[in-house]
Formats: sequence, structure tokens, C-alpha cells
Amino acid sequence: MAGQASLSRAGLALLLAVGAPLTLGGCGNLGYYAHLLGGQVQVLRAREAISDVVSDPQRDARLRERLALVAEARVFAVDALGLPDGRSYTSYVELDRPYVLWNVFAAPEFSLQAHQWCYLFYGCFSYRGYYEQARAEQKAAALAARGLDVHVGGVSAYSTLGWFSDPVLSSMMHWDDAMLIGTVFHELAHELFYIRDDTAFNESFATFVEEEGLRQWSAARGETLPDRSQGRMRHAGFVALVRGAREDLQTLYAQTLPEEEMRARKAERIESLRMEYRRMRDEAWGGWSGYDRWFESPINNAKLLPVGLYHQWVPAFEALYAELDGNWPAFYAEVAVIGGLSTDARLKRLQTHQAFLIGLQVVAPHQFGFFSVNADGTANSLAVAGRRV
Repeated sequence: MAGQASLSRAGLALLLAVGAPLTLGGCGNLGYYAHLLGGQVQVLRAREAISDVVSDPQRDARLRERLALVAEARVFAVDALGLPDGRSYTSYVELDRPYVLWNVFAAPEFSLQAHQWCYLFYGCFSYRGYYEQARAEQKAAALAARGLDVHVGGVSAYSTLGWFSDPVLSSMMHWDDAMLIGTVFHELAHELFYIRDDTAFNESFATFVEEEGLRQWSAARGETLPDRSQGRMRHAGFVALVRGAREDLQTLYAQTLPEEEMRARKAERIESLRMEYRRMRDEAWGGWSGYDRWFESPINNAKLLPVGLYHQWVPAFEALYAELDGNWPAFYAEVAVIGGLSTDARLKRLQTHQAFLIGLQVVAPHQFGFFSVNADGTANSLAVAGRRV
């Protein structure tokens, strides 16, 4: 059953027409390539210039107001944040569906190693995107028939890394202003810098640019960002629960056990995860039930995998930005240097910056609420308090 994945707000759906002919996998995937091409072309053909929508008195007043805000934020992104000045987010598309894409995730029944789909130029990804929910569900069913755990999640926005002029989508318009503007900053950051085969690095970088950009945007307008400390604390708690379950399952899967016993223990740990969530919801969150749908729907390895990727290295990028005195060009140049390192060397650099910021396992509250994150990017339980270091 499809549900909104944790990556749905701005997950990179890079399985695009420009890469399709060069996608690894051979002629058997031609139908998939045609689907991608058709879906992307459909989106591109539906674009309307934001300036035209804003100036049209026949259009919805609230839509015009919010698109005008996007246009203003895009100028700020270029002028103040140093993000690319292409044609992305100068147009708008009204979709006939709640999501622009649906991503399929898959993993073996007794492993947390994600099933990979690989693409020339872009690298490998732990999901495969479809412009039609039915196609995504069909692919998930085929993978499940092979014994894999599967999960389907809706995607509200994506980046083509500048290959196309990405539009603002109607699937983004149910967000509040901060999330809408932040997504523009986030996706433009992907156009500026992206490396192959390192989702946590790419997403953490873009998330930092998004959050710091929002702070500077609000300050420039003399506004105060809405207090999201409660939401961040809850999300941090959610991520901590899922990561704890993943670690326990990883330990379980490393054991040599009969298949039926392994399956039973897996089910027990997943049910324990649900119980931990209910306790946190009822005791720490005062009954706030925003994650009920996630926990009430089926949970398996594929669903657990993507949780937490967007923030893993955000403190490292925050530390780097602070070390460079908030100089965006210098920051981007250093990000490029780190991105060009080998995987092991990159990891060590990120850990060094992460340790600089959180040394004593204390993290800035505007990033993770009252949440403790280790220097290696792993998460602990909820901490007693948080403060900016």
C-alpha cells in the first residue's frame, strides 16, 4: 500500500529522460524508459510561467500570492545565497494527482542492504521512480514476488539537477510558506552541487542550505521563523526509534538462525518499534498522533531504510559554514573539495566537522530539537536538553 515516504518532500527522482537511454540494465527496461520520458515531457508541457499566473486575475488569489512569494525567494536564493540562476522554479504545473512521482524501495527480507538501481552519470539509487502510482505498485508487487521487502512512497517534489527547468508543482502547495520556500532553496542547492552514490551527503548539504537560507530569508524580511522546535523534537524522536530498530535488526540478520526463527524475531522487533512509538506519542508528545499512519501501515526493511538520511550530516555542514564565517562562496568551494575526496576520506572530514559542532553529543536545537547525534552521524535517544554550541 502506498504511503508518503519520509523522503517524499524533496526526494531526488533522477531517473529522467536525459539519463534513460544510458541507464544500466539493457533493452528489457525500454518500457520503463518510455514511461519516464512520457512522464517528464508531460510535466514540462504543463508548465506555465509564474509571472503569467501571478498577473492573471482569474486565477486563485492564494495561489497567485504564494507563487509571487516563490518568485521573490528565488531572487533571494540567487543574490544572497549564491544558488544557480537558471530557469528552475520560474514556472508552475497544476498536476492531476496528489504526488508527481511514486518511489519504490526494496530490500532483502533479512538484510538492510537496499536494492539498487544504477544509472550512468547519476550513480546508484535505492529507489526507482514512477509517474503513475499503479506502475509503482506493479513494480513493488513484482519485487515482493521475488521475496523482497518493498515500500512505495509518494514524492511531492524532485530535482533534475539542472537538466530541465524544474517547475513549482501543485503537490507542493499544501505546505506552509517556510516549507515551500525551503524546498526551492533545497532543490537549487542540488543543482549547484551533487556527487554520485552518496545520498546522505547530498541531502544533508541541501538541507543545511535550505535551513540556513530560510533563517537568512526571514531575517532579511524582518520576520521570525515559525517555532518548529516541537516538530523537530518529534521528528528526532521518530528517527531515533527507527534507527534503533534498524541497528537491532542488523544485529539479528548477522546471526545464523533458521529462517522461521529469524522471521519471527524480525516481526517481534517491528512490533516492539510500534509499542515504543505509542509510548513516546502518549507520554512525551501528549498524544500528538502525526506518525500514526506510518506506524499503522506495514513496516519492513524497505520502509525503514530511507528514514533519517536528510539530516545525517547537517551538523557537519553547519560547523563548516561557521568556520568559514558564513561566507557562501567559500563554503561551496570547500563542499566541492570534500565531495571530491574518496568515500573514506570524505567520511572522516564529515566526522571531524560533526565532532567540532557536537563534541559532547549536544546539537543545535533548531536542527534536531532535543536530540543527541554522535560525531559519526549516528543517533542516540532523546537527550535531556539541546543548545547551540
